[in-house]
Amino acid sequence: MTGKNGDAGLPAGIEAAWGLRERPGKGPKPGLSLEKIVEAAVAVAAAEGLGAVSMGRVAKELGASTMSLYRYVGAKDELYLLMQEAAIGAPPDPPAPGTGWREALSRWAWAQREAYHRHLWSVHIPVTGPPATPNTVAWWEQGITALDGTGLDDGTRLSVILLVNSFVRHEAMLSADLETAITASGASAHQVMTNYTTTLRRLADPVRYPSVARVLDSDIMFQPDSPAQDFTFGLECVLDGVDALIRRRADAP
Repeated sequence: MTGKNGDAGLPAGIEAAWGLRERPGKGPKPGLSLEKIVEAAVAVAAAEGLGAVSMGRVAKELGASTMSLYRYVGAKDELYLLMQEAAIGAPPDPPAPGTGWREALSRWAWAQREAYHRHLWSVHIPVTGPPATPNTVAWWEQGITALDGTGLDDGTRLSVILLVNSFVRHEAMLSADLETAITASGASAHQVMTNYTTTLRRLADPVRYPSVARVLDSDIMFQPDSPAQDFTFGLECVLDGVDALIRRRADAP
């Protein structure tokens, strides 16, 4: 495909996200626009999950024909990309000058977590390539900049922000999956955990799995943790590792 700027091979969804696509030709449905299509798709995903989103369903929400949507959006994968761009949004304002790398990167990670948790359905959108839409590139820029002054080269910085983003995304995906499972069971989170513990006690031989048995026999599984406690612990461990890397690189001859 060739965009109006002559960029051969640029995916249609990325063209649309950057505003590089020509407007539809004659005859579009009055009141229909790319923005309204994406907004309706996001609303369906928020109410019923990503699996409920289809071109037909979004068209129905807008009172339009399915074929009319294809004048604006080429395929469902493209729609997913635009939904993610709209839902996650741009990163927050960068930290004040002089903010240390650890605080800056921690703020970046927490901001991503907040964005994902506002739209948990978005973590089920497949990752098909590196950041390429305006908001994802802005997040990428802020993550790289957070590591200014660390002495890390650009390749290592990319590896660091990929590591941190993967941790954030995995935590959000786990939250989304657990929420779906609990909702489908019709039970409370406490009851789901009780059932799991009872079942595992029955199946896992304590002689063969003594550590698991010890955990199951304690009340650890039922401690009233705050929702972000595990995330805090995990992120601090990741950042401790980054700190060790920075120190090691600084001490290298």
